[in-house]
Amino acid sequence: MSLFDKIQTTAAFIKSKIKNQPTTGIILGSGLGGLIDMIEKETEIPYSEIPNFPLSTVQGHDGKLVFGKIGNKQVILMAGRFHYYEGYSMQEVTFPVRVMKALGVDTLFVSNASGGTNPTFNIGDLMIIEDHINLFPEHPLRGANDERLGVRFLDMSRPYDGALIAMGKELATELGIHVRTGVYTGLQGPTFETPAEYKWLHRNGGDAVGMSTVPEVIVARHGGMKVFAISVITDLGVTDVPVVITHEEVLEAANAAAPKMASLVAAIIARM
Repeated sequence: MSLFDKIQTTAAFIKSKIKNQPTTGIILGSGLGGLIDMIEKETEIPYSEIPNFPLSTVQGHDGKLVFGKIGNKQVILMAGRFHYYEGYSMQEVTFPVRVMKALGVDTLFVSNASGGTNPTFNIGDLMIIEDHINLFPEHPLRGANDERLGVRFLDMSRPYDGALIAMGKELATELGIHVRTGVYTGLQGPTFETPAEYKWLHRNGGDAVGMSTVPEVIVARHGGMKVFAISVITDLGVTDVPVVITHEEVLEAANAAAPKMASLVAAIIARM
């Protein structure tokens, strides 16, 4: 079965389970599940029930699609994403984004927990992503291109929507939420970076680093979606004394900052 046919099969199954067509998609990162509580829920579908869907294997990722409303917007939320380091292909990692597009989603919100490579950042900061650097060893658009899904050579001069970024900054000020802006670097993982790598990444233009987001954003743009992305800075690798980083500590920091992130994303969606 072709990728296009898989997408249509999965979308048809999901459409049979929901009442309303979503127009806004949300992908939650590690420890950022609090946004689920801000949705007026209508339907939940475990990934295990969805044809062609992988299963999330990472602690802090629930593994279900949640449908409902934020304000007057119909949303689909991925509670749990798929990562290249888990052993999935890039096609599998980004498959849910393709399905969102087939369901009618035109705007995608992506969140992640990331390490700070900018020495002026603090743990718990929120960073609105203005651009990214793709250092993954594989590309989600490699291979034969299906014109029904997007163009062969995708322009990435504006991967993140300028109007949504401006709205995010404005609403953050209104809500009293301190936000940074910066460049996200995407790496394969699953190891956290060495101190030298953190410094090298910052010297080369990155303010935060993580193991997700970039492939999803590329495929969202391939499908013509507008994208807004935000990182929670959960660790800093640019201190003078090397700090041991654990996934549990990353989750703890993400959970602590999650309410601010959830409030900001919900406010943007409600105002769009």
